[in-house]
Amino acid sequence: MRRAAAAVVLAGLLGWAAPAAATPGPSDAPEYWFDSWRVPSLWQSGARGQGVTIAEIDTGVNAQLAELRGRILTGTDLGAHGNGQVDRQVDTFGHGTAMASIMVGRPGVLDITGLAPAAKILPIAVPLGGTTTEGKPDQVPQAIRYAAAHGAQIISMSLGGKRSASEDTEPCPDDEQAAIYDALRKGALVVASVGNTGPTKNTIEDPGVCLGVISVGAVDENGQVASFSGRDPYLTLVAPGVNIPSLGRVAGQAFAGEGTSQAAAITSAVAALVWSAHPDLDAAGVAARLTATLDDPQQPPSVDYGYGTLNAYRAVTADVPADAPNPVYDAVDPFLDRADALSRPGPPAPSPAGSHPMPVGSYDVGSRTWLTTQVALGIGLGAAGLLLVCGFGWAGLRAGGAVAYRPRPGPVHRPRPTPRPRPPATRTRPQPPPRRRPVPTRAPLD
Repeated sequence: MRRAAAAVVLAGLLGWAAPAAATPGPSDAPEYWFDSWRVPSLWQSGARGQGVTIAEIDTGVNAQLAELRGRILTGTDLGAHGNGQVDRQVDTFGHGTAMASIMVGRPGVLDITGLAPAAKILPIAVPLGGTTTEGKPDQVPQAIRYAAAHGAQIISMSLGGKRSASEDTEPCPDDEQAAIYDALRKGALVVASVGNTGPTKNTIEDPGVCLGVISVGAVDENGQVASFSGRDPYLTLVAPGVNIPSLGRVAGQAFAGEGTSQAAAITSAVAALVWSAHPDLDAAGVAARLTATLDDPQQPPSVDYGYGTLNAYRAVTADVPADAPNPVYDAVDPFLDRADALSRPGPPAPSPAGSHPMPVGSYDVGSRTWLTTQVALGIGLGAAGLLLVCGFGWAGLRAGGAVAYRPRPGPVHRPRPTPRPRPPATRTRPQPPPRRRPVPTRAPLD
């Protein structure tokens, strides 16, 4: 987990004032993307995220903060059996609360303002590193399925689990990939952070590596890729992720942080703006608008910037053709089709052939005589044979009496003894025990 100076507190209660300019946020950590993307004009045109639900899979959200009240739906807590409206992070930074404030917060402490203030957050808390539920079984696949089943149009995941080629047979866990397929089938757009292990380690992390996910890296105010942002071939795009102000989980506290977590939250909010401006689009259409309107487009994609840098204004307002390239969905569709085909039941088994006996026929009793020519001939031949046998027998008696026949002695057939059962052979080597490995602990990526 990477955070600037362990999350520097912006002492909003000590008299710090918001800047005089229109850009919201504190003076030393302004929300600079509001200016570059002309966010106020987008809001005035009606793109505020209305009608869009963003499922946030994270540490939970403190729904009681004044800046978030009314914007946080009743969700679930898969680590503590709650409703997701409590932030489980031990640190007062409150990772889930911070990401929610970036997306939907109303102006409050230090004028920190969410990018899509009319959208709603469906909070889904899962056990993560640094939370009170840390160490419990991983629940991200279940969280994705919950989000898709409860009407989320966007699933935002500012978290990651590191993958290892020496221990993991697949970059994305099978159960997690299946859950993402399920979300895509239900029409959800899936967004995740790429990870904070740049510029040299660049660990593969899920869910960012999974097929069908918009994987997000971080850039600074000048559009330069952040040093910590993962350089990975599965990177989709980059978005602001340096010096990002956000609320803490405790009322009155705010932080300036950096990470691909913040970049993923901002990307999810931009997707909400696009969807509210173009409500007839499906998730694939929203993804196409995001990728077709990137600044500094990269073709082929680079490991630093993916396909380019996010531009909310262009994503909302540009004229994007219906057949615009869609690298995220073009990559996943063949695998999704194959998964669908494998999940369908096979053709029904043929019915067993029925038993149809042949008819026995019919006859008229008394309509035919039993003494036919063939029957009479058979009786005559049988009688002649009988008389011939009797004649030979009489002749033998007259010649010297009956002859007794004894069977010739033959070989004696003795039964073979039954072989004694033998015990089964003993294995010279015991079978190796099943391979086990600990479930990796996930950590939020600030």
